Amino acid sequence: MDRIKNEIVAAIKNYSTIIIHRHVDPDPDALGSQVGMQHLLKHSFPSKEIFVVGEEIDKLLFIGEMDHIPDNLYEGALVIVCDTANLSRISDFRFGLGDRLIKIDHHTDYEPFGDLSWVDASYSSTSEMLTDLSLEFPDYLAMNKEAAKSFYAGILSDTGNFMNRTVTPRTIKLVSQLRTYDFKPERIHNFLQVKSKNSSRLQKDILMSFKVTEKGVAYFIITEDLLNMYNMDRNEASNLVNTLSSIRTNKIWAFFIEYPEKIRVRIRSRNIPIDSVARQFNGGGHPLASGASIDTWEEVDLIIQALDQVCP
Repeated sequence: MDRIKNEIVAAIKNYSTIIIHRHVDPDPDALGSQVGMQHLLKHSFPSKEIFVVGEEIDKLLFIGEMDHIPDNLYEGALVIVCDTANLSRISDFRFGLGDRLIKIDHHTDYEPFGDLSWVDASYSSTSEMLTDLSLEFPDYLAMNKEAAKSFYAGILSDTGNFMNRTVTPRTIKLVSQLRTYDFKPERIHNFLQVKSKNSSRLQKDILMSFKVTEKGVAYFIITEDLLNMYNMDRNEASNLVNTLSSIRTNKIWAFFIEYPEKIRVRIRSRNIPIDSVARQFNGGGHPLASGASIDTWEEVDLIIQALDQVCP
């Protein structure tokens, strides 16, 4: 692993243009690791051109905004993909246009890709991985206030406010290093935790109307009409998925969110691995937090049946 990290740093030193990607429908760790790395590299190499690409999420713009770049910038560029386990989930299909591709991720490595790949599932998040890498190579990945803020948001989100089992002594040590920078972490907590009035109303509807199987698989369907009724965007609505975790008898819970081109699925679990089911339906993720996508509402039953089968 040390060899891979050294090769990644060497590649960063050798390229004058670096373009950073992450997965579609980004969460705070995807954006935090992506934008945090951009800040590290801009701070360490002021003469290099460093870009971040992909769709933007209004609620997460406090982490950072994306760049809009032409295709020709990929010529001779180094491309880094953060926090993405599957090629199909990389945001912005142009990731293959660069000269060299690097994968940095903390998900289980079911689909290896890239000329260089640093994957380590012992980390809570990709933001934690890059924080650690920065401390190991401070001359080439110098930490600063902006990067620390981005990485902190990513770690905070992927650890469930430092409450889930992915938190290790290393996580706490690295977070304590980030907290030495004056980025006001309480503001990040507020950005990620405070809900709008409409979000609270939808949350009440979820608790009143969700369905659950005899095995303990709870689920809720969010249609376009429901989003319009509550005047909410899809990302804000889908972030309410852990509302169903408050019911003790729910072993697994899932949201099905209608998009124009497909139906996206968010799956969570208390202690039963569900990533194998996500991979059956064009997705992947963590053992207890995964995502998938389907094309029709008829496939909802197939996912529920598959989740039932992994319940003891």
